[in-house]
Amino acid sequence: MKTLEWKTTEPEETKNIARLAAKYVQPGDVITLEGDLGAGKTTFTKGFAEGIGIKRVVSSPTFTIIKEYRDGSLPLFHMDVYRMEDETEDLGLDEYFEGDGVCLVEWAHLIEEQLPKERLEVVIKRLGDDKRKLTFTPKGRRYENLCEEISKHDDTCD
Repeated sequence: MKTLEWKTTEPEETKNIARLAAKYVQPGDVITLEGDLGAGKTTFTKGFAEGIGIKRVVSSPTFTIIKEYRDGSLPLFHMDVYRMEDETEDLGLDEYFEGDGVCLVEWAHLIEEQLPKERLEVVIKRLGDDKRKLTFTPKGRRYENLCEEISKHDDTCD
């Protein structure tokens, strides 16, 4: 399976893509989010949370590292590891990665050694003020299947 790509022109489009992806996730799925500050990682997470039925306000866990949302169809573990480069061993991340929910990990490259080998990598690049390019790269058969499901139900993918 090749990568999936979209170009968006407003934050709501980024959220729509995340909502679509959320329809096909399973417990134990790990999605990494990469992009510069302000690229839209938290915007993506907000749309994803809406897609699994979470009603609470979603915000970046920059200073808390992990925020748990358990009021949707699946638990969502939203992680921002930007400030945790040297302390990942103490966080018990494996328990989240192997748990009953879905993990969205911002700045995941900082903990590359801790991540499951199989995951969905999402990169968000700025193309202008509100314009973004989203790229989904599946790592492993589970995530190839996930991307296949997403592409079957989306007509905006490049």
